[in-house]
Parts: sequence; C-alpha cells; structure tokens
Amino acid sequence: MIVEELKEITQLPGISGYEDKVREKIIEWIKDYAGYRVDTIGNLIVELGEGEEKAIFMAHMDEIGLLITGITENGKLKFRKVGGIDDRLLLGRHVKVITEKGELDGVIGVTPVHLNLERKFDTVPWHSLEIDIGAESKEEAEEMGVKVLDFAVFKKHFSVLNNKYIATRSLDDRFGVVALVEAIKNLVDHDLEGKYIFAFTVQEEIGLKGSKFLANTYSPKYAIAVDSFACCSFLTGDVRLGKGAVIRAVDNSAIYTPALAKKTLEIAKKNKIPIQVGVTGGGTDASVFENKSQTLALSVPIKYLHSETEMLHIDDLKALIKLIEALVFELE
Repeated sequence: MIVEELKEITQLPGISGYEDKVREKIIEWIKDYAGYRVDTIGNLIVELGEGEEKAIFMAHMDEIGLLITGITENGKLKFRKVGGIDDRLLLGRHVKVITEKGELDGVIGVTPVHLNLERKFDTVPWHSLEIDIGAESKEEAEEMGVKVLDFAVFKKHFSVLNNKYIATRSLDDRFGVVALVEAIKNLVDHDLEGKYIFAFTVQEEIGLKGSKFLANTYSPKYAIAVDSFACCSFLTGDVRLGKGAVIRAVDNSAIYTPALAKKTLEIAKKNKIPIQVGVTGGGTDASVFENKSQTLALSVPIKYLHSETEMLHIDDLKALIKLIEALVFELE
C-alpha cells in the first residue's frame, strides 16, 4: 500500500507555487476520512480533535524543478532553477515540461565529447543551458503549448531496489505527505485530547513560505515538520537507512527543542519503534514556529537528496508513521 502511494504521489509534477496536482491527489485520498480546507496561499489543512491546539504536523507538497522564463528564436526553452538544484545534475537530463495543454518531453542537451575540442569538462552553469523540446522555432514551441511561467521537472523513474528501498525523484517530501495521510486515516476515529493540525504545505523549497503563513494562523504547543534527512556523511553520524525513523535534532534552520526531542525518543523506545537521532543540513517548516511552539523535525534518512535518485528504506517510513501516531496519543 505504502509503495503504491509513494509511486502515485512522486510521479505527479509540482514545483514550488505549482502544487495543484499534488494537492488534488491528497484530497482524493483523504476526503472520505476527514474534512479539509485550503488556505489562501495553498496549504491543505486537516484538523482532528477539538479544543486547545496541541500540535501541528507539516509535510511539504512542492519539489525542486525548473521555471520556464523564455523561448529562443530557435525554439529552445530558457529556465531558472526553483529550489536547491546542483548544476551538475542538469546536463544530459530528460525533463517533463508541464503546460496548460499537457506534458511535453524535453532534454537538456550536452556537447558530445567528440566535439569538445578544448577538452573542457567544467560544470556548465544553469543559466547557460536550454531545454530542447524538438521545436525548430519560437512559433513552433508556442504552437506546442509552451508559455513563459510553465514549469519542468526531471522525468520520473521509480525503482524498488532489493525489495527494501525506493529510489525516485521527489521523495522529498512526498514521503512526508504519505506519512501524514496514513496517520490521518489511522487517527480519525479516535477521541483525541486537543486539536491536532495536519498541514500539507506549499513553497517550502523556496523559503518555507507555506509554513510562515500557517504560523500566522496557529499557535500550537508543538510544531513538528515531517521532512527529509539528508544522509549519509560525517555530518550525519551513525544515522543509516534501514535503522528506523530519525529525530532531526539540528539543521541549518534550527536547533529544535531539546526537551521535545528527548520526549519523542522516550515515546519511540516505549513503543518499540526503531528510532535514530541525527544532525543534518537544510531547513524545515517547523523552524518558523520557534517563537511560539516547541519544535521538532521527524524524518527518514534519504540518500542522494535533491537528485533524480533519492532513496529511502521502506521500513523506516513505516516506523515514522507509527511514531507520528504515538506522539498524538502520548505527548502531554
């Protein structure tokens, strides 16, 4: 079930500001279980329970990608990056261009080694690259449906490796989306002490925009992001894929509330949920709540983050879902 959901949700294109298809799919999944609303900026919100705002759990819907900024006279597409993309990953890639008329295949070409007479293999900056959709003129590209402010994503491939691992683009943060959807379905019939907010946020990859909007609306006791843990290097210590969910205690955006991290660790161990604690880079939606809530980030370790081959262990995701549910029942 989880693997099928991951495949379905990761294949949907949705860069920051263009999360519509992802939001529609989540609504399709949850509408028979719980009420929901969409706020002004585009966050999808589910509230369970009543009374005091106990906790908000956030997972972002958006992914990194490319925004079309222009069409050249010979039909190539100029673009800018949306989110943190390593320029080394752009060259020689297949992409999907998303237009109002539908999806188009495209490629970001590379000068073949046979013609590289100067033998220069430096990284080509993104602003020097173009997307080739097979059009031979600006007019032909426009006839194909392309306009400025359309967007493109890396072509999605979905792999199950050794019956343990999932590797695909946009696991960041669609695995978090799946975790919250599963938690909602499992919690909806329970009597909860207080109000729990589950928010599927927008525009996280360009500065936590969706969660900043939420912070103007909610003031819960706990604010918890469910987002990726970039793994594995000297920075991330002993955290490994297959060893459980991760308490993301520190990253570039926050030193999350130590007492909440400690309590979460205790709850995980009490419920025999495989758990790890680690430090990584990047930032999460929870950090914007630091002035009003106890904060934490929960995750699974992901290799090759922000690439076409992001990889997680299926058992880690199952552990994460159990942990979210345990926190709802046991956080005071």
